[in-house]
Amino acid sequence: MTEPLLDPDSSREYLRDWKGRVDRAAAATQAMADRLGDLRISAVDGNGLVEVTIDSGGVLIDVRFTERIQRVAPDVVSRAVMTAMGIARRKVAALSKEIIDETLGPGSAAGRVIEDRLRGGVDE
Repeated sequence: MTEPLLDPDSSREYLRDWKGRVDRAAAATQAMADRLGDLRISAVDGNGLVEVTIDSGGVLIDVRFTERIQRVAPDVVSRAVMTAMGIARRKVAALSKEIIDETLGPGSAAGRVIEDRLRGGVDE
């Protein structure tokens, strides 16, 4: 079923409303992008050997080792790095979802696409 044609005044009002929705969506998307761009998460492994910092895409920004690594085997340090990365990635996924929900609204189709793309970089 097709909708009836709008009169000129109704058409202008419809277009103003549509433009307002588009402008609000663009502003929300920009706010979300800014917040995600600034997101940095740090996490420490359970033994306190290493601290890692990642960005919203799961990219390693920094890694710091404590003096405790001198008392453990290299493979233990490797596992500690991977454990800390996993913790940080879970945190960043949760915080990214919060940011997306706050800016685009929970259940937003665009938000789901963005979450899926981010999850590609931070899945365990």
